[in-house]
Amino acid sequence: MDERPTPHGERDHYWMRKALELARLAASAGEVPVGAVLVRGDEAIGEGWNQPIGACDPTAHAEVVALRAAALRAGNYRLVDSTLYVTLEPCPMCAGAMVQARVARVVFGAADPRAGSAGSVFNLLQAQALNHRAEILANVLADECAVLLRDFFRARRGKPAAHGTTVSAG
Repeated sequence: MDERPTPHGERDHYWMRKALELARLAASAGEVPVGAVLVRGDEAIGEGWNQPIGACDPTAHAEVVALRAAALRAGNYRLVDSTLYVTLEPCPMCAGAMVQARVARVVFGAADPRAGSAGSVFNLLQAQALNHRAEILANVLADECAVLLRDFFRARRGKPAAHGTTVSAG
């Protein structure tokens, strides 16, 4: 048996799997399958999945929904000492919200080569010009996260899902 540590801890895998469950909820509602969980200590304090279509709200990305839920629960918009797990690299809007909320750590699955703001296109989470910087851990369960997105968009275009997964495009 191979006893070497995995590149990403079991804790990170656990919470990313929770984010993947939420992403599947988004897909079943016809939304782009992105899910997010905000964790402090060993407790989820906010969850979200993409909802901009259903909510008629362009800001209802998974990360923002999770941040809003956590802030309401905490009674404070500053969510220090928290980690946000998200299945897709945050966009500029979501990365900005994380900076404003003082999220300490951001863990994402699939990179976003078009709008990724945690290192792929921009790195707003660690920009020296901003008043807060977050630690970033990329590519946790990246393949699972990418397949979910890929299959969702294939289904939207009427093509069969790759890898034998089942995803609804609404």
